[in-house]
Amino acid sequence: MKKLTKILENLLKPFTRRQRRESHKDLEAIAGREQKSFRYETLAAATRNFSPKHKLGEGGFGPVYKGQLEDGRLVAVKRLGRGSRQGGKEFTNEAMLLSRLQHKNVVNLYGYCAHGEDKLLVYEYVANESLDKLLFSGQAGQVAAEVLHWGRRFEVIVGVARGLLYLHEDAHTPIIHRDIKASNILLDERWSPKIADFGMARLFPEELTHVQTRIAGTNGYMAPEYFMSGALSPKVDVFSFGVLVIELVSGQKNSRFSPRHDASTLLEWAWTFYTQKNTMDMLDPALRSTADAEQVAMCVQIGLLCTQANPKLRPDMRRVVVVLSKKPGPLEEPIKPGIPYSKHKRRFHGLGRSSYTTGESSAMSSGASSYATNSAFVADPNNMASTSSSSSATTITRMTVTPTNTATSRSSILHTV
Repeated sequence: MKKLTKILENLLKPFTRRQRRESHKDLEAIAGREQKSFRYETLAAATRNFSPKHKLGEGGFGPVYKGQLEDGRLVAVKRLGRGSRQGGKEFTNEAMLLSRLQHKNVVNLYGYCAHGEDKLLVYEYVANESLDKLLFSGQAGQVAAEVLHWGRRFEVIVGVARGLLYLHEDAHTPIIHRDIKASNILLDERWSPKIADFGMARLFPEELTHVQTRIAGTNGYMAPEYFMSGALSPKVDVFSFGVLVIELVSGQKNSRFSPRHDASTLLEWAWTFYTQKNTMDMLDPALRSTADAEQVAMCVQIGLLCTQANPKLRPDMRRVVVVLSKKPGPLEEPIKPGIPYSKHKRRFHGLGRSSYTTGESSAMSSGASSYATNSAFVADPNNMASTSSSSSATTITRMTVTPTNTATSRSSILHTV
């Protein structure tokens, strides 16, 4: 127990002493669970000394490698990049949260390793990579016809819904993922979905509704109330899930949607087809021969309900799972969906990284500006947004400004969402 606790304490550096004291109880709890400590030499051997040929991808925290343990188990080894301050926080956050979780639709954490400056997390290896790669790759049409047929897409929708229900209601402490998207859904050898990348996730005491002071999420998936006011609740994940459902039905990525007709977003486009009662016309062409029209219509309706602008109008994930699992009574009729944070962003495209990594996500406090490029600040309280982006991250900070200077003190921040 003491040895593993010490290893986990090393993961927290360079946190302050105060942060270490606050985390002590969490460390003891993690050390008491089934996750084990791996020797560095064991992981080096499993990955052929972290060979580039075994590299699955790379995020802000560092690279991820495929490996095989002596007992034959395939693993994915996440290695924290040296000097990665923000990545270190996300890395530790993921270790703490995943140690609490056990569900077939959530990626499984096997254990940890701390060896000098090297800090590693060891996960189950998920064979079929990310949903994002299969759904939006250059060969997406061919892949969709062969492996991502309608039946499998529907199973993915159901599996992700069950995983989110577990996180929100059935986990020991409720968890909000904050970054649900196709690239954070891994598919195993049976094409069952597993929610991955918990670097942005947060514990959520049931009696509280949080107003966040830093953003975490991905352009095109963030709920309007989260972007506008920083309000964090499980309904933020529900919104992102709704976007994912519409993407699975249409085969189109929300953040790359090209405005057409009167629709400026993928959700508005789906709403148009829904109101005209011809949801089959928005279906991914690769699915025409395999899709169940009744299921398609139901999924579009669920996607639109989950993306309502008012979070109170969105169903919780238990309701979604019930609807997807058996034929319910009449579903509520959605009104026009909300607009996810995307219209004020600088567009960028993901690099198809492994979903053990963090890509396209944003998580920066008001004082952090390492990704600041092409920023714009406006003083209108109803239209305040600062956006900055790099190839793999985007940050959004809402703040007040004066004509002569940009206020950066805490008092000047309305919300960092």
